[in-house]
Amino acid sequence: MMIPLQDILKELHPTHTQLVAVSKTKPIEQILEIYQQGQRVFGENIVQELVPKYEQLPKDIQWHLIGHLQTNKVKYVAPFVAMIESVDSFKILKEIDKQAAKNERVIDCLLEMKIAEEESKYGFTRQEVEDMLRAPEFSALHHIRICGVMGIGTFTEEEDQTRREFSGLKQFFDHLKSTYFAGQQHFREISMGMSDDYRIAIEQGSTMVRIGSLIFGERGVQ
Repeated sequence: MMIPLQDILKELHPTHTQLVAVSKTKPIEQILEIYQQGQRVFGENIVQELVPKYEQLPKDIQWHLIGHLQTNKVKYVAPFVAMIESVDSFKILKEIDKQAAKNERVIDCLLEMKIAEEESKYGFTRQEVEDMLRAPEFSALHHIRICGVMGIGTFTEEEDQTRREFSGLKQFFDHLKSTYFAGQQHFREISMGMSDDYRIAIEQGSTMVRIGSLIFGERGVQ
């Protein structure tokens, strides 16, 4: 099922939730159609796909990297990426800082948290985040800006489970905000919710939803 972009935006508008249109696997022409309807924030999960799209599409697009990022790929997106939502380790955050410095930029980042009750392949635990934020090495990073957290819920039709996972992420965000980022206006994003569960995510405090198939249709096979 697809929903017209403007209908989704009308639904999000009262909550001030930002839409990240997930364009992974989609051709340039289809992305341009959505761009021409006013959408400016797009999400990609593979660096090799993102870079040529950046080169071919209008430069006022804000590109979010939403998939797992390897350290050796950071240099390719560092010159232009608007936000990296999928920072899942201290190692990758340090590499982002290093490459951002080379490009004389500060790159906005979200900390990807393990929130799914099923086994998560990527993401921080809560303890890992707190250990990182207390580390002297973290204080030395001047070319990244932590803007909030990101989480991917369990793929399930059990809405109570999804609600529980999203609620937990919101609570942890609130803890980080009050403990480590008090008074820092840029720490304000909770990226949770996709095509199947974005309404529950908004209900639980999401500020940013990543929607692909509802806008573009089911993604192609890679």
